[in-house]
Amino acid sequence: MTQEDIDRLERETPSDEELYDLAELYKVFGDSTRVRILYALLESEMCVGDMAQLLGLTPTACSHQLRVLKNSKLVRFRREGKIMFYSLADEHVRSILALGMEHILE
Repeated sequence: MTQEDIDRLERETPSDEELYDLAELYKVFGDSTRVRILYALLESEMCVGDMAQLLGLTPTACSHQLRVLKNSKLVRFRREGKIMFYSLADEHVRSILALGMEHILE
């Protein structure tokens, strides 16, 4: 490897803060309950009660995991009266799930 290659890699490598944030994002996917929630939201927007019932969770446990997903910008919510409806934040989340599944099924 030449010094030019090393200099280029140093310029192109994300900052430590960006790499930390990326690692934190992937940690969120380290919990199968959160991944199950994301897969449920691939199909449609859902309220906590329906999601908890579908996944066999208590509403409290489901809400806790949704808070983690929301803080990581993987899900968004809207309020309708007293009910909160959750959906995937954007198409990036779909892509992350699809690429991960494709990788493990190879």
